[in-house]
Amino acid sequence: MVVFNKFDGSVLATLPQCTPSGVERELRRAFAAGPIAASMPRHERGRILDAAAGLLEERAETAAELIVAEAGKTITQARKEVSRAVNTLKLSAAETRRNVGEVVPFDSFAGSENRQGWFTREPLGLIAAITPYNDALNLVAHKIGPAIAGGNTVILKPSQLTPLTALFLVDLLVESGLPADCIVVVLGDRSVAQAIISSKLVRMVSFTGGFATGRAIAANAGIKRLSMELGGNAPVIVFDDADIPAAVQASVSGAFWAAGQNCIGAQRILVQRAVFDSFLESFVARTAGLKAGDPRTEATDVGPMISAAAAAEAKRKIDDAVSAGARLLTGGSVEGAVLTPAVLTGVPRACEAWSEELFAPVVLVEPFDSTEEAIELANDSEYALQAGIFTADLRRALDTAKAIDAGGVMINDSSDYRLDAMPFGGSKYGSMGREGVRFAYEEMTQPKVVAIAS
Repeated sequence: MVVFNKFDGSVLATLPQCTPSGVERELRRAFAAGPIAASMPRHERGRILDAAAGLLEERAETAAELIVAEAGKTITQARKEVSRAVNTLKLSAAETRRNVGEVVPFDSFAGSENRQGWFTREPLGLIAAITPYNDALNLVAHKIGPAIAGGNTVILKPSQLTPLTALFLVDLLVESGLPADCIVVVLGDRSVAQAIISSKLVRMVSFTGGFATGRAIAANAGIKRLSMELGGNAPVIVFDDADIPAAVQASVSGAFWAAGQNCIGAQRILVQRAVFDSFLESFVARTAGLKAGDPRTEATDVGPMISAAAAAEAKRKIDDAVSAGARLLTGGSVEGAVLTPAVLTGVPRACEAWSEELFAPVVLVEPFDSTEEAIELANDSEYALQAGIFTADLRRALDTAKAIDAGGVMINDSSDYRLDAMPFGGSKYGSMGREGVRFAYEEMTQPKVVAIAS
């Protein structure tokens, strides 16, 4: 496996890959460490996670520079991802001390007055974590942090495009005292992932990635717990009473952060007709002022996409939309893996740019007349992670939030706001489970009841 710098194409590392035949050995290593992980006292799990958070904080710039080189995020965005990953590890450490179970009120039912007891939260066992390239550090932390907190072992398969950041984080955990085989990292292609997913040793698969891959995982996993976050096509609704400058600023950031490779990034911005022209003019001007290019430079707003092929595919979808009648108002030029931020309007709903997750620095801005129309347009997608609403009317905000079918609705902010402690996941077809440290911890543990008859 050769890992490339996503901006200049230079070689960052050459790493050995696992083969399907070698996966069984790695699975057994991680499975055999199960009793070690499960018997580790909660205070020790918490200490290890807190220590790893401290080491990551100390080496934050090294981690950020690695993200810039390997994933193509700008240095500003990479630093923010590192700070979020530190918080994710600290939240995971806190969960070891808090989410331990409850007393069961047996005497709430007649005939059980002579019983008392409780339930604890016990580890599931071996967790398979399959992570994407777009948040190469924090999304790994979101899987292995709660897994360790719950007393599980992990077999981690990071994206082939960004394995170095995952290995960096695992090394910090081992340096902090985690027994080495409690996390086993496996590098390889889809056949390796399939071998992991189908193994009976694995008790849960936690996956973040594309819809087609998620469907294949569900078909091949067998009887085990699944948690999958499969992407989005986020709408943002801007009503005519909104603070337009604030809505423009937040929506530009929400659309183009991480070169648009953000599952909750704003893709379809729906603007009430009375303010559509003024919003669009300001949005296009602000977008056109973004600097795209070298992610190492602090002045850069938009770095490269994950590959030149990804940028070319996004360009194809822009061209298809324009051929179908859409207007390209700014951006859309490609140089290597860099796609300049693009704004489209008048996109037919049959186009891929409307119906599919673009995962690129491309945004659609479209008008609407009534609240009912805005809700209908917002819900016109199979993907329903998050949405945004801008309005000064609290009742309208709450009513609209209730009507939007999504896992989260951000009011007076873009769709891309996420706190790492909140429940995170999608609605509609294909959504399984929730991330967010407490919620992932609960997915990765199981209740065990103890009842005492006296």
